[in-house]
Amino acid sequence: MGKIIFLDVDGTLIDYEAKLPASAAKAVDMARANGHKVYICTGCSKAEVLQRNLCDLDGMIGGNGAYVEDHDEVVMHQGLSKEDVKHIVDWCNERHLGFYLEANSGMYCNDYMLEQGPETMVKYAQGKGADLEKAKESSKAFMDGFIHLQGEDLYRDDVNKISFILSSYQDHLDSKIEFPTLVANTWGGKGEVALYGDLGPTGITKRHAIEVLMEHLGADFKDTISFGDAKIDLSMFECCAYNVAMGNGGPEIKEAADYITTDVNDDGLYNAFKHLGLIG
Repeated sequence: MGKIIFLDVDGTLIDYEAKLPASAAKAVDMARANGHKVYICTGCSKAEVLQRNLCDLDGMIGGNGAYVEDHDEVVMHQGLSKEDVKHIVDWCNERHLGFYLEANSGMYCNDYMLEQGPETMVKYAQGKGADLEKAKESSKAFMDGFIHLQGEDLYRDDVNKISFILSSYQDHLDSKIEFPTLVANTWGGKGEVALYGDLGPTGITKRHAIEVLMEHLGADFKDTISFGDAKIDLSMFECCAYNVAMGNGGPEIKEAADYITTDVNDDGLYNAFKHLGLIG
């Protein structure tokens, strides 16, 4: 019986400049040729995923679990209500926080994101090991993917989750109070330092999405393997039989892992696939 493999994207399958290492593509291709199934399990929306030059996959989990797809079949899609989106948009704008709406149709940002986003994404890339020049290139590519909207055009009904720039960690803490019925997370920065907060629908986690997909597949959890590099990936580790942390991951994900591989740009995925016998 083949294994069912779940890969985080940024920092796991691709590097922090959104580039797919040749060794990672080779590992995925070889594993699938050997009869294993490979899915990405990411915070990215489908629109973001389509902007990346990824290898062939069996499907995806996006929006930190809001969207599940198996071979182009939509298995589940549970986004934010338009009322929740309006509340978040107004709250962020009142605090002058840059944000973007993550929808399968695209990434939609506000005025403040255009101002604050470039510098924040440079910090994100530098925190993950990029030099200043490469960090600026990565930031520009990220910002170029946005569709800029204003006013009521931001009150959309197709949003999986919303990420917003943290002026301080207090913004995240305040978001948990302001939106008690939603799921609040943080991401970005070196190790586990937060640059962004995000808000998504209640009950939505990577774990829940994996459970939905596994029921759809009629597969056994004993055959699951997950790969991640950040705290948001811990929910994958809670339900999968075997868990691998990337060498570039933070301390919490490494502590929870069954195995720690090398960095994403140091053949981390390939080395782990070989160690686990997924490839020859």
